[in-house]
Amino acid sequence: MSHYENRKDDTVLVVFARTLILYAVVVIVMRIMGKRQIGQLQPFELVVAIMISELASVPMQNTGIPLVNGIIPILTLLVAQITTSFISLKSTKARGIICGRPSILIENGKINEEEFRKEMYTINDLLEQLRIKNVQNIADVEFAVLETNGQLSVIPKSQKRPINPEDLNIPTKYEGLPLALIIDGKIIYENLNKAKLDVNWLQTELSKFGISNFKDVLFASLDSNGNLFYQEKQKLRGETKR
Repeated sequence: MSHYENRKDDTVLVVFARTLILYAVVVIVMRIMGKRQIGQLQPFELVVAIMISELASVPMQNTGIPLVNGIIPILTLLVAQITTSFISLKSTKARGIICGRPSILIENGKINEEEFRKEMYTINDLLEQLRIKNVQNIADVEFAVLETNGQLSVIPKSQKRPINPEDLNIPTKYEGLPLALIIDGKIIYENLNKAKLDVNWLQTELSKFGISNFKDVLFASLDSNGNLFYQEKQKLRGETKR
């Protein structure tokens, strides 16, 4: 093997290692920043996310740039983002400057033209967002608020809202979140303990449906009424049940 080929292999390994390191750093930084989706990011958070991706790509592609030159700016942005979030959390005025304020596009059933011009929002944009919210007619809207993250909140007129059990004075039972007891053949002991049940109970219940092995269960959950839902794994062709 020639010297050139050895050098080329070393370069590939360096790029591979730098990529993994930067990937880990970016994942940790984004995890610390929070769990918001792209559509829920405030403007300053979106800017930080874009800048982090750009900063990570430069030392990843150019091995001549020291790795620390990419990591330090990323950590600096993280500190700046956390500081800005803390300030906006503590101060209402700062929050208005940093994040902006919601804009009321429809108020009391009437379109607010001034806010439309201010936000450079068009009627077509509004109609599109209303359709996404399953609202076909502007006349059915009491309020439409453009939130600081760009999403549109729609409050229909009282006559156009879906009927709730409360409107008909119908009592309802409490509905909590179902507890996942088995995921991909593995028992979730934490949720089983939370439901004050044990493995013997779960095995007994599944045996009623002819299931003897937890590994045969793709998913099983328990709702707030004590009803067990389960789904078996799909058997591959030629596979025998153990």
